[in-house]
Amino acid sequence: MTAPPYQVLFLCTGNSARSILAEAILNQEGGGRFKAHSAGSHPKGQVHPLALERLRMAKLPTAGLHSKSWDEFAAPGAAELDFVFTVCDRAAREACPSWPGQPLAAHWGIPDPAAVEGTDAVMEDAFRLAFQQLQTRINLLVSLRLESLQRFCLQQQLQDIGRTADQARAVQHRLADG
Repeated sequence: MTAPPYQVLFLCTGNSARSILAEAILNQEGGGRFKAHSAGSHPKGQVHPLALERLRMAKLPTAGLHSKSWDEFAAPGAAELDFVFTVCDRAAREACPSWPGQPLAAHWGIPDPAAVEGTDAVMEDAFRLAFQQLQTRINLLVSLRLESLQRFCLQQQLQDIGRTADQARAVQHRLADG
């Protein structure tokens, strides 16, 4: 008998870039073990065109991706969530709704590529970097033997995954500066 997929929600403020990227990556990389969703506390109403372009370049499906409010995942009758990940600092600081299912939560902060200004190349590079950081974290999540971990240990693993890219970014900055 096949277990139902783990329900995962990625949150950010606008739900136009990072959370959308994460949703698409996990739905592809999760191999049917995960069903990813994304939402925002103040959704922009549209997906950033460079997020869609980055997903197309990675050959990931974009059909059905849209900017939506986190309210629909907290409404009566919403699917019970197993995991909730905030991918931006603003959403991590906001008072989140009560999620059905008492999901495990962790903060996986990623700089907002949609906030980057500059040339097309600079903006595309910001989306590429955000995509890579999310893909790394999601691959770590997918590699976990979730069914064999106790809730406390799993919570710690999820938080550690969020710190992994932060530590890597700090090393990259030190190498670039020195």
